[in-house]
Amino acid sequence: MKLALIGTHGVGKTTLAYELCSLLKKSHHNVELVTEVARHSPFPVNAATTIEGQLWILHAQIAAELDAGRRAPQVIADRSVLDNYCYLVNKFGRQPQLEPWLGWWMDTYDVLVGVPPVAAEIPADGFRSEDRAFQQRIHELLVELLSSEPFNRMRASVRWLKAEDRGQWAELIVAAVAPLVSNKASAL
Repeated sequence: MKLALIGTHGVGKTTLAYELCSLLKKSHHNVELVTEVARHSPFPVNAATTIEGQLWILHAQIAAELDAGRRAPQVIADRSVLDNYCYLVNKFGRQPQLEPWLGWWMDTYDVLVGVPPVAAEIPADGFRSEDRAFQQRIHELLVELLSSEPFNRMRASVRWLKAEDRGQWAELIVAAVAPLVSNKASAL
């Protein structure tokens, strides 16, 4: 099973991904976590991004997911390639030459969980943009892309979380994916 959390920056995807991994590991499942690759980019990110930077991020995301899938039967990604693509679209517009490839990769996710923007401030971490308008623009682009070709034909539909259920998100997701997760205990 490969699950990706999708959504704009600063909404709690990474925290939720760690919570999911913890719950699955406590249930004796072998799970790998793929965290935000953009933090390791040698190129500018956020509003200052470049085409080269975005291509690096897209390729690094896919490589990290491939590597994680080699190590464990369950993979949790704290974002998908589509999330990353939104930042490219925001600055440079849609790239038709990339979309068939990205649509194909989006079909490698068994479960897509949408994490909504929350009313709270974006936590300052010295990396991600704290601009709420930029955050909202990325969310709007994600929703727009999900409703257009080729992303509106993905085999896994997006299950959007409700902001008011934040305290139970991890438990709700684990319960929903239980049938997809192997019952074999991990070797850990």
